[in-house]
Amino acid sequence: MPSLTDGEIRSALKQVETTGKQLSLVDGEGHGTGRLVLVMKPMPTRVTADWMAQQWRDQKRIKKKLGSYPSMSLRQAREVFNRDFADMIQKGRSIKIAGDTRPGTVADLFEAYVASLKAAGKPSWKEAEKGFNKIADTLGRNRLARDIEPDEIRDLIRPIYERGKLSMADHVRGYIRSAYSWGMKSEHDYRSTSARRFHLNYNPAAGIPTEPKKVGTRWLDEEEFLRLYRWLECPDAPVHPPYTRAVRILMLTGQRVQEIASLHVDQWDAAERIIDWSKTKNGKPHAIPVPKIAAELIESIKPNKFGWFFPSAKDPSQPVSHGTLYSFMWRQRDREVIPFVTNRDLRRTWKTLAGKAGLSKEIRDRLQNHTLQDVSSKSYDRWNYMPEKRAAMAKWDKFVRGLLAKKKNKSEMKEAA
Repeated sequence: MPSLTDGEIRSALKQVETTGKQLSLVDGEGHGTGRLVLVMKPMPTRVTADWMAQQWRDQKRIKKKLGSYPSMSLRQAREVFNRDFADMIQKGRSIKIAGDTRPGTVADLFEAYVASLKAAGKPSWKEAEKGFNKIADTLGRNRLARDIEPDEIRDLIRPIYERGKLSMADHVRGYIRSAYSWGMKSEHDYRSTSARRFHLNYNPAAGIPTEPKKVGTRWLDEEEFLRLYRWLECPDAPVHPPYTRAVRILMLTGQRVQEIASLHVDQWDAAERIIDWSKTKNGKPHAIPVPKIAAELIESIKPNKFGWFFPSAKDPSQPVSHGTLYSFMWRQRDREVIPFVTNRDLRRTWKTLAGKAGLSKEIRDRLQNHTLQDVSSKSYDRWNYMPEKRAAMAKWDKFVRGLLAKKKNKSEMKEAA
């Protein structure tokens, strides 16, 4: 059978409209194996025309829709049929599992990876999306992901490193490596919802060395803890109040910065004085009874209309980000009105001072949601340790109150002298 023409299609559409009978047009040869068919059906107000891939398999006719005419032209229908169906039909494979076989671009890979982070509930997806947009612009959004070479990744990262942005350079390397690693696994992952296959042969960022990690050791001693806490209670410069409150809660609970920064009214159980996160950084739910001094501070805060305890100053519909809290603390350190400290140092400080207060390492690990690696903890122990956590936080509360009262009395005595 000869190939279809646009004129034949227009004539057939008029015929179906006139006769009210369904009609199918076949493009080219292929009877007995498979072919491209345009199925036209009369409807009450119009005639529909759908492109179908048709296959004869096990003496049964199978059809799969490619698109609708004229939205999908004859030329486009042929292109899709030849690209995604013809080879499968020749190999005797069912067209029911056929899909778009075009290899994915750099933009496709990055967008699909960000979507996977978002679907998994990873809070890092927004930051990753911003980073990937810049990376894609440099590498070329429409280039095939499989065509990117290692030296291109190296040349992209080197200028960042030469500007002294060592951490940023390592983040870019990490983003690219993670996206390609995900892309290689998604090739054969039936759970993947990516619309593209990338046909990746290797990860171009795999051989690029990582920046040596600097393990932090800084923590605040009691004097520094007090100095920072007192400044946060009464700052000497205009500061968005939710920021100072968020840092004080960090100091009093030892939790991860983003988990406190994004504290929502739905996560606060006022009756039990418990903060309950359904999902955290390690992918597990986490709940802690807060010390009374922290509970009193939280209860003094009126969440905004969006439910955030610590809303962003620029966009109240969103919570303050960990980056904003970091910048806020950095500015005060530069003014030398607070001790030199980072957000992670505060978590380390809690761990250390809570140990001094008499809390065992095991309960401190549980309160800070550090994953316990022994088989018993990972696979068998399902106790929530809430009574033990309450007792530990009561002990910590007594320590902090004693510290603040003791140091305050000393300051008053010096002023009186």
